[in-house]
Amino acid sequence: MPENDPWEYSLYIPNDPRAVTVCRRTLRLILTMHGLIRLVDVAELLATELVSNAVRHTKGPAALRVRWAAGVLRIGAWDADPTPPQPPESFDRDADREDGRGLALVRACADVWGWQPLAREGNRGKYVWCQLDTAPTAVTWTS
Repeated sequence: MPENDPWEYSLYIPNDPRAVTVCRRTLRLILTMHGLIRLVDVAELLATELVSNAVRHTKGPAALRVRWAAGVLRIGAWDADPTPPQPPESFDRDADREDGRGLALVRACADVWGWQPLAREGNRGKYVWCQLDTAPTAVTWTS
C-alpha cells in the first residue's frame, strides 16, 4: 500500500500496564507494514507516553488511535477520565524525578500536540494526541 493513502487504526485496551507494551509493538507493526519504518522510534516513544498516562492516571479502559493522512502521522490515546492532562513541565525542573515527564517528552518530540474532551452516548473522557509531520518543508531562499 503506498504511503500516500490515508489509513487509521484503533486498539482498545484494558487498564493494565502490560497494555502499553502491546500498543508499542502493535504500532511498530503498523508503521512497518505501511512502509513508515523511519518513524517507528519516535512514534513508539510518543505512543508509550500517551498510553502510559491513560493507563496510569485513570481507572477505566483506554485506546490507542493511529492515523496517517497527507504526510502526517497522528498518534492519540483515549481514556474515560475527562480530567484535562497536566501541562508539560520542562525537563530542567526536578531533574532527579523519574515520573511526570511524559507530556514534556511529547511536547519535545512531536510537531504539535493537544487534547480534547469527549462525550458520546453518555460516556465522557478525553483524547490526548500528537502529530509527526513528515511532509517536506518548503525552503525559501532570499537574496
